[in-house]
This record gives sequence, C-alpha cells and structure tokens, in this order.
Amino acid sequence: MGSPVDIPADEKLPADAPLYDRVVEALRTVYDPEIPVNIYELGLIYRCDVDADGDVEIDMTLTAPACPVAGEMPGQVQQVVAAVEGVGSVHVELIWEPAWDPSRMSDDARIALNMF
Repeated sequence: MGSPVDIPADEKLPADAPLYDRVVEALRTVYDPEIPVNIYELGLIYRCDVDADGDVEIDMTLTAPACPVAGEMPGQVQQVVAAVEGVGSVHVELIWEPAWDPSRMSDDARIALNMF
C-alpha cells in the first residue's frame, strides 16, 4: 500500500495527484452509518493496491460481523473508487480476519470520537 498524502478534509487533491492518493481520497468520502468517521480513518481498509493499469484491489472489513451495512458497504466502496478518473476495474473483498479493533483507527478518528 502506498503512503497517502496528508491533505485537509476540506481540500481536494489536484487532478495530477498519484492515482493511489486519489483512491484514498475517494475512500475518505465513505462513512460508517453508525460512526461519524470515514472508513479509511476508522481503519476498515486493510489493503488497497493500485496496479499500473489503474486496476484497484481492496480488502476491507467492518466494525462487527453483524454490521447492518455488511451487504451494502463493499458495493458502495466499489462505486466510489470506480468513479475516480484513471481507475480501471475495482475488486472489493470483505474480510473478517484479522478482526477490526479500535487500535486500527487513525489519530484523527480517535479525536473525532473523543477516544484520547
């Protein structure tokens, strides 16, 4: 996985930003409906690979196996990433191992959820 550019949430990446960074920016627009933090900052994205052809493979999880959006979230992620200019095919795999836990959250997510 590449290193995403640290960019404020209210700013957009330039059109010539690396494709990986634009994919991460798109992932940051998808929110868990029960938690006011995006899925990237929550640590729900375990793997995001972008190949030279622009094809994207994502392994993601949810906060709990019984999450009410388990059937919808991978499709939503696929649609958002597919809409990024330069992206070819998108494959999203929902995985449960390792199980998600709060240690996977970014510092920004911890602040938003008052978990410091």
